Amino acid sequence: MLLTILMIFVKSGDDTDKQPLSKESIILAFGDSLTAGYGASKGKDYPSQLQRLSGIKVINAGISGEVSADGLKRLPELLEQYKPQVVILCHGGNDILRKKSMHQLQENLRQMIILIQNNGAEVLLVAVPNLSLFGFSPLPQYEVLADEYDLMFAENVLSDVLGTNKLKSDRIHPNDQGYKVMAERFHEILSDEGLLN
Repeated sequence: MLLTILMIFVKSGDDTDKQPLSKESIILAFGDSLTAGYGASKGKDYPSQLQRLSGIKVINAGISGEVSADGLKRLPELLEQYKPQVVILCHGGNDILRKKSMHQLQENLRQMIILIQNNGAEVLLVAVPNLSLFGFSPLPQYEVLADEYDLMFAENVLSDVLGTNKLKSDRIHPNDQGYKVMAERFHEILSDEGLLN
């Protein structure tokens, strides 16, 4: 009985941790081509569509072709420049495609998460799927980090989009509609967490 009460208390405490974003807040969308919007028409990348959905400024800080090691180097300056309240972290696709160490990818993502949290921002971690020829399933490294740091987690968004041909511009990039689905799902997660009204 006491354990149940304690669990309810802890859960209630968690639910009140996040403050709703104001109209002056900034969301930083950080990643590679999936953030930059490769394959999208102008203004149809997911950060642009999320900004229209939320009414909150969303900075598109995606660079096509970037690997996580380079992203880690680039991140501190962006955090200092924009001072975001939320960072949507969607990185690792190029590490996977280039068959780089998955352990090193996990460590690079870990350091990014620590940097973001130390700067006072919430992290929405987006799991990148394995990008294999045999279907798209989230890499387990992302769930490990989401659990370890108690992050908002978009586990299946990319897997669902990239597993649906009509939502893709090529084998590994969404089209306008695919990026719209990403924006809607991220908006839903942020709303469910109490960050968006």
